[in-house]
Amino acid sequence: MALAGLAALCVLAYLPSLALPFISDDYVQIRLARDWGPVSGWTSLASDALYRSRATSLVLTYWTERAFGLEPLAYRLSSLFLHIINTWLVYALGRSWRVVGRRVTLPAAAFFAIHEGHQEAVIWYAALPELLVFLFVILCLLAWLRWLENGRWLWYAASLACFVLAIYSKESGVVALGLQLSALVFAGKRRLAAAPAMAPFVVIAGLYTAGIFAARAGHLHFNDGTFSLSAPFWFTLPNSTRRLLWFWGFLALAAVLWLRRRRYRFLLAAVAAWIGVTLLPYSFLTYMPHVPSRHTYLASVGLSWLVAAGFLTVRLRLARRRSWAPAALAVLVLVHNCGYLWTRKQRQFRERAAPTEALVEFARTTDRPIEVRCFPYAPILAEWVLEMRLGRKVWQPGQADAESQRAVFCWPPDAARTAGQ
Repeated sequence: MALAGLAALCVLAYLPSLALPFISDDYVQIRLARDWGPVSGWTSLASDALYRSRATSLVLTYWTERAFGLEPLAYRLSSLFLHIINTWLVYALGRSWRVVGRRVTLPAAAFFAIHEGHQEAVIWYAALPELLVFLFVILCLLAWLRWLENGRWLWYAASLACFVLAIYSKESGVVALGLQLSALVFAGKRRLAAAPAMAPFVVIAGLYTAGIFAARAGHLHFNDGTFSLSAPFWFTLPNSTRRLLWFWGFLALAAVLWLRRRRYRFLLAAVAAWIGVTLLPYSFLTYMPHVPSRHTYLASVGLSWLVAAGFLTVRLRLARRRSWAPAALAVLVLVHNCGYLWTRKQRQFRERAAPTEALVEFARTTDRPIEVRCFPYAPILAEWVLEMRLGRKVWQPGQADAESQRAVFCWPPDAARTAGQ
């Protein structure tokens, strides 16, 4: 019943987004998956310093297209399905890790299911790596916790395998090391005996990181201003933490501290460690002073624990006088998050999809060669959109078509005047 209820919350929060068309970078994801998703493309993928770290998402996208073609609903459903699985893993993690506890885990998973702050990871299909790195990092940690508990090496092997899958889902998969170390810190007397078992994980992570830096000359994100070790992480990390906690996290923290719930002191330490570890790799991004919403997906687990602890603290106090108040508070949280997703975020994603959708509709109305001007995205994206959706080509300067034969597309439409039309 708990799993069914959590799945229902995920569907409730993201149901309107299933009707969205593809968004610009979704086409890039699908196009790259065509080249590198099949087994025949893996050798070429291994030579690309950036996208080999996103191998799992490219393989999944390739098979999704093979099964369903270019039907946006299929891709939206696959992301939603992964979000449901990840929400279940948040529930399982709380039941397996004593520092979180079984009382906290269900409301934490419920909040994670509907939290609007990480919506980009679920709605934007090009952010699929965020869902997959979450999946394998949590599976790695769950298997690690099980190994710490019973010492069976099958669980250790499973943890190591999931770690490898995590780092080939996204570079941030290395945060599993920090989370494993956190588990050791809270493991008591067993941590000293188990610490040497982290050596294979550290070696794999070291070789993986060395491979990335060795290829930095041809690595896109080292050369396009996306990532830099000299980035002001000392500002980005606390600023991103502040944004993550606003505002339900701050309210929950105030409730726990004000009501002096000593039973949550270890949980608060785990929350701080989790958020710090999972946001740190993204704090070296250079194009924003805070971590983008899609990159907070894994960090939101810590936020969810905090919100759950605050809710349980307030529920205990409110239930003594007003038995209806805890239910009203839960409904308020639900309405706020779902309402924000259904209105503002839904509108924003439609606006992001509008240029490519308008280009496709424009191409359907003419048989003439199409010249694309005033396009808000990279020119190659316009070519891929028309080729993938309609099998059409974009007119290129120097081709033999006469000036009068071309149909000119501009976005937004009134930008045509600026382009001299």
